[in-house]
Amino acid sequence: MTAPGRAPLVWVAALASFVIAATVAYKAFTPSHASSASVAESRQGPPGMKWIPGGMFTMGTNDELSMPNERPAHQVHVDSFWMDEQPVTNAQFAEFVKATHYLTTAELPVDWEELRKQVPPGTPKPPDEQLRPGALVFTPPTSPVPLEDLSRWWTWTVGASWQKPGGPGTNIEDKWDHPVVQVSWIDAQAYARWAKKRLPTEAEWEYAARGGKPNTRFVWGNEPPEQDGKHRANIFQGTFPHANTGADGYRLTSPGRSFAPNGYGLYSMAGNVWNWCSDFYDDKVHIDMRDGAHCPAGPPEPVGAGERHVIKGGSFLCHASYCESYRPTARRGTPADTGSQHVGFRCVVSAAASAGQTTTK
Repeated sequence: MTAPGRAPLVWVAALASFVIAATVAYKAFTPSHASSASVAESRQGPPGMKWIPGGMFTMGTNDELSMPNERPAHQVHVDSFWMDEQPVTNAQFAEFVKATHYLTTAELPVDWEELRKQVPPGTPKPPDEQLRPGALVFTPPTSPVPLEDLSRWWTWTVGASWQKPGGPGTNIEDKWDHPVVQVSWIDAQAYARWAKKRLPTEAEWEYAARGGKPNTRFVWGNEPPEQDGKHRANIFQGTFPHANTGADGYRLTSPGRSFAPNGYGLYSMAGNVWNWCSDFYDDKVHIDMRDGAHCPAGPPEPVGAGERHVIKGGSFLCHASYCESYRPTARRGTPADTGSQHVGFRCVVSAAASAGQTTTK
C-alpha cells in the first residue's frame, strides 16, 4: 500500500509552502475570568481518546497581535466527539505500517513532470539526487539569519522519513512515544481510515484545544508559556532559529504526555508538533464564515494553486519573536503531500460513530 495522489514536493516547492508574513513579538494577554477547573467529562469511550462535549465557542480572534488569517472572531457550534488524547505516536504509526505495508509520501520518488506543475514556470529540473525520496528537515544555522528566508533552517533531505525524521543517521528507536512526523496529510488520512477514525475539522480542533476555557490566549490560560521556572509546552527557547537552549527539556519533539493536559485531558495541543486538520486551507475562512455556523468543515474545494490543508497547534520551533503559533487560533496552510519534521496529527471519532465502536487500533 502506498500513498495515493501527487508525489511529494522537493525543497523548491516545499519551502515556498512555509512562507508566512513576518510577525511581531506578542507581549499582551487577553483578560479572562474563565475557571481553571477541568471540564473533561468522565465517560468510557474508544481507548486513548477523550470525550469533547459539543457546544458554542468563539472561533478565531479579534486580537490585533495575531495573524490576519486568524481574524475576525465569530461564534461556531460543534457537535460532541472523541479526540485522541495525544498526537499519533511512532509506535502507533508503526503498527499501521506493519499491518498495511504502507509507504508514506516521503518514501516515494518525486515525479518531475508532476512537480513542474507546482513550481514557477521556467524552474529548471533539479538534479536527479534531489528527486529521490525525502522530506524537509530542520537544520539550524550557527548564527542569526534573516527570518524571511526559511531555507536558512529548512533543508530538503534525501532519505528523511517517519522512521528517519532527521534524515540518514537518525532513527526513532528511543522515540516510540513521540509524535510521528514526516507524514503528509495524505498519510494522516490513510492512517485515520485504517484506525476507523478521521482527522478533525479546524473548528473541532480549536474548540478541543481550548479545553473549556473561553477566549484565553493559550490553551492553559493567559499566562506565558514559561513562568517561575515552569514550562507549559514544548516550544523554542532562546534566539530563533539558531540558538535553542532546550530549557523545557527538548530541542525537537517530546513524548506526547510531557506537559500538563488541557481542561479536556488533551496533551500537546500547544507546541511539540503541528496537527493536520481535514479542512482545505483558505486565508479568508474567518472573513467568509457566517456567525453561528454549525460544524463548519472549511472550503468545499482547494483554494488557490495546489491542495493545501490546515495545520494547528504550533510546534517545537515556535517562538514569540517569529510566529507564536502555539496559540489555539493560530493556523497555517500546508500542501497535502508535504511532510516535515515538525508536523504530526491526531484523530477524532464522531459521537454517533462511536456508539457501536468497542475497539480502536
